[in-house]
Amino acid sequence: MKLRSTVNRQVSVEMGQSDAVEYVNINDQPSSPRVHGTRKVSILPLIFLIFYEVSGGPFGVEDSVKAAGPLLALLGFLVFPIIWSVPEALITAEMGTMFPENGGYVVWVSSALGPYWGFQQGWMKWLSGVIDNALYPVLFLDYLKSGIPALGNGLPRAFAALALTFVLTFMNYRGLTIVGWAAVLLGIFSLLPFVVMGLVSLPKLEPSRWLVVNLGEVDWNLYLNTLFWNLNYWDSISTLAGEVDNPKKTLPKALFYALILVIFGYFFPLLVGTGAIPLDRDLWTDGYFSDIAKVLGGVWLRWWIQGAAAMSNMGMFVAEMSSDSFQLLGMAERGMLPEFFAKRSRYGTPLIGIIFSASGVVLLSWLSFQDIVAAENFLYCFGMIMEFIAFVWLRIQYPAASRPYKIPTGTVGAIIMCIPPTILICVVLALSTLKVAVLSIGAVVIGLVMQPCLKYAEKKRLMKFSTSAELPDLHGPEQESVDSLPE
Repeated sequence: MKLRSTVNRQVSVEMGQSDAVEYVNINDQPSSPRVHGTRKVSILPLIFLIFYEVSGGPFGVEDSVKAAGPLLALLGFLVFPIIWSVPEALITAEMGTMFPENGGYVVWVSSALGPYWGFQQGWMKWLSGVIDNALYPVLFLDYLKSGIPALGNGLPRAFAALALTFVLTFMNYRGLTIVGWAAVLLGIFSLLPFVVMGLVSLPKLEPSRWLVVNLGEVDWNLYLNTLFWNLNYWDSISTLAGEVDNPKKTLPKALFYALILVIFGYFFPLLVGTGAIPLDRDLWTDGYFSDIAKVLGGVWLRWWIQGAAAMSNMGMFVAEMSSDSFQLLGMAERGMLPEFFAKRSRYGTPLIGIIFSASGVVLLSWLSFQDIVAAENFLYCFGMIMEFIAFVWLRIQYPAASRPYKIPTGTVGAIIMCIPPTILICVVLALSTLKVAVLSIGAVVIGLVMQPCLKYAEKKRLMKFSTSAELPDLHGPEQESVDSLPE
């Protein structure tokens, strides 16, 4: 990879200027700006990578029924995507095609608010992703411990978690194409048993069970956190945009099909489970779908659901680690992290980013499930607020900049679209526990201090920072009054 010093960078490509000045198309390339001799990710693997970034199947939605009952659970997975998932996916499609490079949302925020806040975005999103990934080896073993009791606790469980983390990390090291096609196979295997369960449940369905609701017994904190956790991370795929084949066309299509797949993957199993089995809200916890499968289809279906759940956690792990590690690579290529983070393996994968992300997973695996969900939601909310601000600011500041995919709405419409999810973010933050708030704010403060420390290290030549010469500069010389675009 050819690199250039961040100190001696020269402005080369303008994103937009004042009236009567022609805007330069920053996306003239038919694909991403960098080619490293590795195969690009095509649309089908990309759909399933997004599916696993966001969902992975209905495993984990059981708490929505426990918290609010069948009606609100079903409505939640129909209404919440409109309020949250659709705006986030649309913004990802527009901004991801506007900036088709690794780094994704870090570059968006840097372009609008400057590199300091771009770094904060990267820190919070990376930490949120690593916290999220720490959950999946644990859940994988939880689904297997009924058949292998030794995996329930103690040293066997710890060694199994480390071994699983190593194997899945190695899969990421071998290449994103392998990860993508593995996601396709895992996705089919994970969703197919619910289609079978739906067919065998037909004689037992009672639609009246879907209408059960008691607003006086709703645990709103658990309900909203469950919905939020299961329907976010649409923007994570943007950090892989540089590895996608023709991202200007492929990314929006993949997001659209993945949105349909995710909603179906949640709503259909909930429809079957709540309609075919008498309601006992206390039983609706993680793993309850396997019990429903046993009642409806027998032991064989239960084992299939448990195997699907285990495989789903593997899929979510490799997809999340790909996003996290390529984000670090993208930040290094923009000069935000030391140059060694831009190092690629012979398979084209971000070697140092993978090692750092895997280490974070191991270090954070001691957190409980509830703490993991709440902490990652808290950090994710902060990051999403900055994304919304960047999206609106770039619409206002650079209305005529090239957007290969543009949400069919003006600036006012863009602002209105961001209001409902922003309100939802405020509600989720307000419902957070004091422990989660303190830990999360502490993590944010670390990022606020870390960026100046890295700049000091660069100034004193303690570490080498470089910016890829193959990336476009997006700041024109006449825009001195505008915050600097990514360095």
